Amino acid sequence: MAVVGIGTDLVDVDRFRQVVDRTPGVLDRLFRPGERARLADRRDPVPGLAARFAAKEAVVKVLGVGLSAVPATDVEVHGGGDVAPFVELHDRAAARAAELGVVRWHLSLTHTDSTAHAVALAES
Repeated sequence: MAVVGIGTDLVDVDRFRQVVDRTPGVLDRLFRPGERARLADRRDPVPGLAARFAAKEAVVKVLGVGLSAVPATDVEVHGGGDVAPFVELHDRAAARAAELGVVRWHLSLTHTDSTAHAVALAES
């Protein structure tokens, strides 16, 4: 296996919360229903959503594109908590990963009340 790329992203949770409060519809543009449902029972889902958004940004950095070229919903983040996070790609993100020869992803997420961070690594 060879490393195709590594991406990282850091999200300010308060700023992310402000965007969500100001424009609630942004959640539909950023997350698939299952992603939102997995966090719905949390007292405060925003830090977890911010970490997943950071993961999406980290993945598209590995793909060498931005969220303007690959919709955020093309990158689906699973797991978290007691389940190791992993990524599932759809549509344009999946096609770009195939072009790069990606066969395996590694994903790490973390957050505090103020900061969310993610690292994505792709292998061929």
